Amino acid sequence: MAHRTIQRADSPAGNRSELAGDAIRRIMQIASTIRQDQETDITRLGLTPAVARALYELDPDRPLPARELAEQLRCDRSNVTALVDRLEQAGLVERRIDPADRRQKALVVTTAGRLVRVRVHQAMSESRLLAGLSDEEISALRLLVTKISEYGCPEAGAAE
Repeated sequence: MAHRTIQRADSPAGNRSELAGDAIRRIMQIASTIRQDQETDITRLGLTPAVARALYELDPDRPLPARELAEQLRCDRSNVTALVDRLEQAGLVERRIDPADRRQKALVVTTAGRLVRVRVHQAMSESRLLAGLSDEEISALRLLVTKISEYGCPEAGAAE
């Protein structure tokens, strides 16, 4: 009867390139599954991923000019206008005169928007893939992912 021997990652006989390649493929598969699950949950809320992300970025306790939302989303202001139109049509956001600068309007999250935003946050923060992990394992995973992101994606580390 044949059985596979699993080499430890720290084994001197382990091929770093093969281990790294396998890890990267698994990370990509996990990311794809998480994204699909998030999109399914967000669609159930009646939102598109882009509209959900815009709502997610808004602080319900601080009105925000659309140009600042565009900066946070790293997109053109004309794209944000369309996203805000959809949020406003859904009753999740209102455009109001900015008291600090009456020449511009600020985006205010409505009561309904606050409730939906909580559900968007849950969809973007929870994953069935992590259900089998203990709190300690999730903490260790977060530490490793943070280490990788800070090394290879400095802008991701700065956003935390």
